Amino acid sequence: MLGLDLSAMSRSITQTPLYSIGGRLRSVTGIMTSAIPAAVGDHCYIIPQRGEPVLAEVIGFERDIAYMLPFDPADDLRPGMPVMRKGKGATIPVGGNLLGRVIDGLGRPLDHRGPITGCSMKSVHGAAPPALERQPIRQPFVTGIRAIDAVLTCGRGQRIGIFAGSGVGKSTLLGEIAKGSQADVNVIALIGERGREVKPFLDDVLGEEGRQRSIVVVATCEQTPLMRVRAAQAAIAIADFFRERGGNVLFVIDSLTRLALAQRELGLLRGEPPSSRGYTPSVFTTLANTVERLGNAAVGGITALLTVLVDGGDLDEPIADYVRGLVDGHIVLDRKLAERGFYPAIDVARSISRVATDVVDKAHAQAARKLRAILATYAEVQDLLRIGAYVRGSNAAIDKAIELMPRVEKFLKQDIGERSRFEQTRAGLFQLAEEWKF
Repeated sequence: MLGLDLSAMSRSITQTPLYSIGGRLRSVTGIMTSAIPAAVGDHCYIIPQRGEPVLAEVIGFERDIAYMLPFDPADDLRPGMPVMRKGKGATIPVGGNLLGRVIDGLGRPLDHRGPITGCSMKSVHGAAPPALERQPIRQPFVTGIRAIDAVLTCGRGQRIGIFAGSGVGKSTLLGEIAKGSQADVNVIALIGERGREVKPFLDDVLGEEGRQRSIVVVATCEQTPLMRVRAAQAAIAIADFFRERGGNVLFVIDSLTRLALAQRELGLLRGEPPSSRGYTPSVFTTLANTVERLGNAAVGGITALLTVLVDGGDLDEPIADYVRGLVDGHIVLDRKLAERGFYPAIDVARSISRVATDVVDKAHAQAARKLRAILATYAEVQDLLRIGAYVRGSNAAIDKAIELMPRVEKFLKQDIGERSRFEQTRAGLFQLAEEWKF
């Protein structure tokens, strides 16, 4: 005997995945081609002369030529390199052991806390819950943010768009809601984020308290468009796993705009014709599929906060306009408020929750309308007040709005880390509404 451990060798052979050589790399021009018998969605490995194999996914084919895109940046690829078909891919680990972890779009850990264990595998592709099986939205989703809970009350299972430019407190608002949410689990997808902002979001914005209740999926801006799209799909699949088990899930994606940009890159590489402002048709299909997979199902529900980047506050650009028609309400963050140090910088007048009247009582809904009336009345004369052209006593409603405005702003303003209980928010709202008799 040669002293070989045959049982160990047998286990190694059994656990080694099998691949079939299907062809060789033919060209690399932003998209890779190979004469390999593979279907769309199959994963393949390109074997370079040096270094690790490059994992790629088949995104299309023409006759016997497969078009592939890598998940990670790939250098030093040359024609003739072997291509090995791994088989159907696009699966992600799911389960309770993911809580507190940070992973990429392929389920690989990014947090240096060891491998992901004790999880089952789930396809990242899935169908939206059937329309007739969705449970109606009837329970409020308390965020702890007074401006939202009072006037823009959200419901469990609602999909809310958060429209904002850069640097107006969007990430801070998301972190505050995630930290104090009443959800069973938070699933957060950071898509196209700058690398330097990921750790501050985890450590400072989300914090240890929020992180332990969250699963974070990250694909930074320098990664390939395929990885950015897959990260969003992976996060939805994880959220869907908990919803299928009756869970109340908070899903956050930052941002849908960067997901759309990644899908546009994929579409252009596949030869799709650009349409509205250069966006390809698959972009709008991807956005619709993303939003519709969220919300309530027959059991369980996913409450979603979906951020949309708007340049210069333009809510009518293609992505913002399309998403606004898909979601169940939108929250607009205003740069002018942010520049005044007003947090959260929510423009209540331009924001709306389409389910608010379904999740609060009649008295709350009436009080919210009165608060909106105060804001609208004050806005009518705001420019006149700046230049001193309004004369007090000209209009009783305007005079009352001017009187109440400091208290309204104090009510809507909130310190970072400050949480307001729903009962406190309602009491403050009713107090203001009682003084508005118009």
